[in-house]
Amino acid sequence: MNRSLYVIAMVAVMAAGLWWRSAANPVSPFWHKYGGDALWALLMFLGFRCLLIRASILRVTLVSLAFCFAVEFSQLYHAPWIDSIRNTRLGALTLGSTFNAPDLIAYTAGVALGGVIEMVRQRRLPQ
Repeated sequence: MNRSLYVIAMVAVMAAGLWWRSAANPVSPFWHKYGGDALWALLMFLGFRCLLIRASILRVTLVSLAFCFAVEFSQLYHAPWIDSIRNTRLGALTLGSTFNAPDLIAYTAGVALGGVIEMVRQRRLPQ
């Protein structure tokens, strides 16, 4: 898949993630939170896949997961400069605000979904 298709997929996942976290989504609070986290992680997978187009799916999966985990663990750090970024809507959507260990499970699910879809997609391509 070329980069432009990954960018289109990223835009679709961003739109889905924004809707998922909106008040218009009628799912339970559990799915509201963790589904949005999984979509954010899927977005990170697609972004790294776009950047690392020639890398193996495993490498992209590991890099994506490491990035997601790093962002989550960075939420343990609270300095005025980063908290001021986190207090904006974009900052909160990108960096989060407080560490929550179950988010790591949601990130793993989102990145794994991206990896599985990519493996299935590659197997269907004509050789």
